[in-house]
Amino acid sequence: MTAALPVTDLTTTWVGIASLAVFVISYYFIATEDKYMINKAKPALFGGTFIFILIGIYYTMNGLNLEALHTEVNHLILEIAGIFFFLFVAMTYIEAMIDRQVFSVLRVNLVTKGYDYRKLFWVTGFIAFFLSPVADNLTTALILATVLVTIDRKNVAFLVPAAINVVVAANAGGAWSPFGDITTLMAWTAGKGSFVDFLYLFPAAFVGWIVTAFLLSRFVPDGNPPSADGEAEIKILEGGKIIMALFGFTIFVAVMSHQVLHLPAMWGMLFGLSILKLYVYKLNKANRYENPEEPKPINAFSWIAKIENDTLLFFFGILAAVGGLHFLGFLEYFTALYTQFGATAVNIGVGFLSAIVDNVPVMSAVLKSNPDMGIGAHSQWMLVTLTAGVGGSLISFGSAAGVGVMGKMHGVYTFSSHMKYAWTILIGYIISVSIWYVQFQIIGFGA
Repeated sequence: MTAALPVTDLTTTWVGIASLAVFVISYYFIATEDKYMINKAKPALFGGTFIFILIGIYYTMNGLNLEALHTEVNHLILEIAGIFFFLFVAMTYIEAMIDRQVFSVLRVNLVTKGYDYRKLFWVTGFIAFFLSPVADNLTTALILATVLVTIDRKNVAFLVPAAINVVVAANAGGAWSPFGDITTLMAWTAGKGSFVDFLYLFPAAFVGWIVTAFLLSRFVPDGNPPSADGEAEIKILEGGKIIMALFGFTIFVAVMSHQVLHLPAMWGMLFGLSILKLYVYKLNKANRYENPEEPKPINAFSWIAKIENDTLLFFFGILAAVGGLHFLGFLEYFTALYTQFGATAVNIGVGFLSAIVDNVPVMSAVLKSNPDMGIGAHSQWMLVTLTAGVGGSLISFGSAAGVGVMGKMHGVYTFSSHMKYAWTILIGYIISVSIWYVQFQIIGFGA
């Protein structure tokens, strides 16, 4: 479903110029989050909401038909809610598994295995690539960054290439799953491909990451990290394994809801959340009977309280802001690029733009403008999904995963340290696009 086209071109009016200025200023503060120590959700939410307030003022002052604005906002709320609640449930499950020490056990197992630096580099990369399609790239990157710091927080020669590997693997893994990255989730919920369609991107995403990882591994030092035998007794807490199974079931229900029942994917996710809360009720009730003198209830709402609300509000603000620019007519210029240069060239360029601007607003702009992709439109939508996800790895702040790891490994994984090895990511990016071309354009597999 696409948003309503703007009634008129307002790009040259005072509301168009003011809204564009609000977007640019807001995005400046988003991009310089570390410099000004301001959470990215604040300027994003301000920009997204203020743009529509300005539009409302303009329409009221000029006596224009407010029905068009009303329809646009209602559509935007519906669109954002689908993504918002999907991520809301996924984050709640992740917090539940963190609380049950699922990821702590993973961390300790890696640290206490006695692996050398090179093996740890590859193991964390493979985990990131195959975990992100389920847990999303940001959560995966944060978990694995914590693991890396736990392994050896002082060995910068190991941490930098390993951190880059985790970011690239998380973004590449998220590119071939409808809910592995916010960009793929947006494309899936917008109906640009079925659940299975995105799985066809696996070869391009996997080989591109493997090539980058191989090149990065040549810079990983020899030797073994310090031992951590003292943590070997950590175990998954009661209910942890069942919650893992429920999360898998919830993902299955979300997919079936969207593909078979034609309900929003978030509907299945919220159903899964209800199952989680019922299970916690059952678990607490059983514990009260077994130990009535000192019950220790599990509070599912505490998991909800810990989810990254700033990330959810950031997405809300960015999507609202791009929706406002679309309503004003700015994205018509974006559509013109496809007419002038062709879908393939522009979609490849989207990857580089994603690295600079962040893949979420770029993908939102592509979806909102809904350009004519020409012959083979389906394969082109798969291409832009791939490039927006993988291209965000080219610069450290080009993806949520990269920004998250920069915060987790402050002073170690930085813009400059990332750019030192950016050429390895560029080679992987070119390989990924080349595989897409052979697979979709020459062979026609998945097209």
